[in-house]
This record gives sequence, structure tokens and C-alpha cells, in this order.
Amino acid sequence: MLPIFLLAQTLPAPPTPKPPEVKPQEIVEVQEVRPLPGKLDNIPVFNSNSPELVLQEGILLSTFPGNGKANPAAHLNYPLTGYFDVFAHHVAKAQPADNLRTLYLGILVKNPGKRPVTIKVLQGASYLSQPDAPFIELATQLDNAAGNIYAGPGSRVMSEVLRGGRQSIFPAQITIPAGGSKLLMNLPIPVATLTPPINGRSSYLRLFSTGQVQMASMALFAPQDAAGQERAPNMTEWQQVLDKGNLSTPRDRTPTPPDSDKGRIYGRVAGISIGSRWQAKLVDKGSKFLQVPAKGKAISWGLATLPGGTFGTNQVQSAPMAARYPDTAYQAHGNYGVQYSLKLPLSNPTKQPKTVSLALQTPLKQDQLDGGGLRFLQPLPKQVFFRGTVRVKYQNARGTTQTKFYHLVQKRGQQGMPLTTLTLPPLGKNMVQVDLLYPPDATPPQVLTLRGI
Repeated sequence: MLPIFLLAQTLPAPPTPKPPEVKPQEIVEVQEVRPLPGKLDNIPVFNSNSPELVLQEGILLSTFPGNGKANPAAHLNYPLTGYFDVFAHHVAKAQPADNLRTLYLGILVKNPGKRPVTIKVLQGASYLSQPDAPFIELATQLDNAAGNIYAGPGSRVMSEVLRGGRQSIFPAQITIPAGGSKLLMNLPIPVATLTPPINGRSSYLRLFSTGQVQMASMALFAPQDAAGQERAPNMTEWQQVLDKGNLSTPRDRTPTPPDSDKGRIYGRVAGISIGSRWQAKLVDKGSKFLQVPAKGKAISWGLATLPGGTFGTNQVQSAPMAARYPDTAYQAHGNYGVQYSLKLPLSNPTKQPKTVSLALQTPLKQDQLDGGGLRFLQPLPKQVFFRGTVRVKYQNARGTTQTKFYHLVQKRGQQGMPLTTLTLPPLGKNMVQVDLLYPPDATPPQVLTLRGI
């Protein structure tokens, strides 16, 4: 018989019990939430985001007229000229799993007029999820002065455009002859080397056209050359999709009509949304300044508010749609790509120094302020609701303008860290400016909060 101590060594160790999951508790911050001053501008956005998951070839968004096309309903007949933006965000997935062909995203532009048209690419970027910008875990707030911190292609694209950049894959301008067409984009979304075989591409461009143009974004699997190797589709093949193709299927979930009292489905966007920038001065009513709140008090303004999520302000910031397909979103909920440029002319009218902090926050979505305030969670759940870069400008104690870039990752119900903390001297003033391009892969709404500390 084995000695007792040897017998004990042969017995398996009891399993380590898993710690019980801690249910998040709600934290209510009783405070004022104001409507965001200002409004969206009138810049049209070619907004291609439905279907998000592209499994079949076809048309994603076309502003061409339907006459002469095999499927007129696939074309919205909305020409563009002057300043306009392009947003395209789509995902490719092998289906079935062994179908590893590369999906290409093409944007074709036609000049229907009798004179050449030049399109200037003012800013723009396009990145893949893999390998360009994978969804990696990052700290809540990181200094992003160099612009090399991002999580996901939307995060990377918006950071680059915020800085005024134009990625080298885009020329400074393209000239389209009278009656001619050119490709603005012809880029792959490869899946063959990935596990699982799924990938996404986000793109945003700010353009200026000297004349009227028609545009279409389309999906096409890579053709093969004589050696059986994949190649990029050519203009003739894209033109064939435009003329003969139909809307890509399967479609996304059909949105709930705005006047419906049933469950809300926002839907994905495919059409022309109106509004590229929201500029505002955040001031007190009847004043040119914003008086800093007292210690322990706070003021918030909603960002990307939408139906069912206005924080008691009844302000829906979602961009309206000038043209859309009947089974896609009624508004551009989320305002992906919209630049928020917000100035806070802070004023301390007292004879004592005042310290304030400014933070971006992700409270729980609510239409009215239950309990009189914003609701947050502790501990935080796993769902990430915001990934993106924010720029902050302010004056330091010596009166010198400072510019900071921070990459933020916020989970649902997260209060966020201060973007800056400022002390205003007695009777002092300080102009603070916050800029961000609302990133794809974020979940609205958020708030900007000024707090006295």
C-alpha cells in the first residue's frame, strides 16, 4: 500500500473554481446635457456601407441614371459636383469557406458632359483590416502624435484624414475626358491567407470636382489571367457590372420606418447623405463664452446622437439622406466620417482660479435622462463602442497654443479619461478646440463633457 503522502501526490488537484462574474453596476452622473450648437454642412457624401458584408458581385451604390441600364432600380440618378466626400466600408468573407477568391471594390466615375472634368483628391485614405489595421487591444487613451496608433481600418483612415493626409495610392487629381470614365478606386479585400477568411476595407475621400460626375461603387471577384493567377478587374469588366449588374445580395436588415412604434432597426447606409462637417461654438445662452462649471458640476453635449439616443435633448444629429435604396437606412445614423469641430471659449468670471477637465465619454444610450443624469457602468463590459483619434487644441499657462492627438478606446458605459485639464486664472479665458472624424466600427452616441474639479 502506498504511503499516505505518495497517495496524495497521485490524486488529481481539484479544479480551480472560476471567480463569479461581477454584474456591472450603473453609476448615474446627475448633470446637465445640452444640445450641440451648430449643424451639419451641406456637403454631399457618397455613402457606401450596405450591404456591409459583401458575398456576391454587383452594384453597391450607383448615382448613375437608370435609363439604358439592365436594372434601373439599382441606380439613384444623383449627379455630384463641387465639393463632396466618399465613404466606403465593406467586408468580404469566404463563402463557402474554401472559396478564397479575392473580392475587389471598385469606384467608377463618369463625366457625362462635353468638357473635361478634373477631380481633386484633397484628402483620402483606404485601409484593410488585415494586415493594415487589425483590431488589437489598446489602452483606453494613448498619445497619438505620430499617428501610428490605431485599432481597425476605420480608426486608421479617420486619423489620417483628420491630419489632412492623402495616402499615396490616390493621385492628387484625375482628369476625365468628355463622356469618359475612370476608376477612382480598384482595391482588393483579400481573405485567402486569413483564419477565419474574413477581411474588411474602410475608405474616406474628400474631393472637389470641376464639373458634374456620376459615380458607382461595385464589387467584383478577381478574374484570372492565362496562368490562373488573380488580377485586378479592368475598366471593361467594371463597366459590364455597371450596365448589366444588379444590387449585390444578400441585403442587410431592412430598417424600421421612422414613424413606426415597433422595435428599432437603424439599418446600414447606401446612398447620398448630406453633411460632412459639424462646426460649433459651445457657449452659454446669450453669451460669447462658456462659463466653466463649479467644482463637482459638469456639462455634456451629445455626439452622433440618433433616434432613441438623444440624452434628453431631442436632438438627432444623423445626416439626412438625399437619395437612398428603399431597404437601406433612412438617415446616416452614426455619421461615419463626419468631422466634429467644436470650439469651447472658456471663461472664468470669478476672482478665484478654476480647474476643469474635458473628456469624451460613452454613457449608456438613452433618449431621456432617467434619474436626471448620464448612466455609466462599473466594472466595464467587453463591448468596445469607440475606437478613434481625437485632436485637442488649447493654450498652456504661458499662452502658447498646444495641439495634442489621443487615440481612444472606450467600452460601453465608460466615463473616459480627461483629454486635457486646465486651470483658468481669475477672470481668465482659454479657447479649447476638439476635432474628430466619427470612426466606422464605433457605436453611437457619445458625449463631450466639461467638468469642474
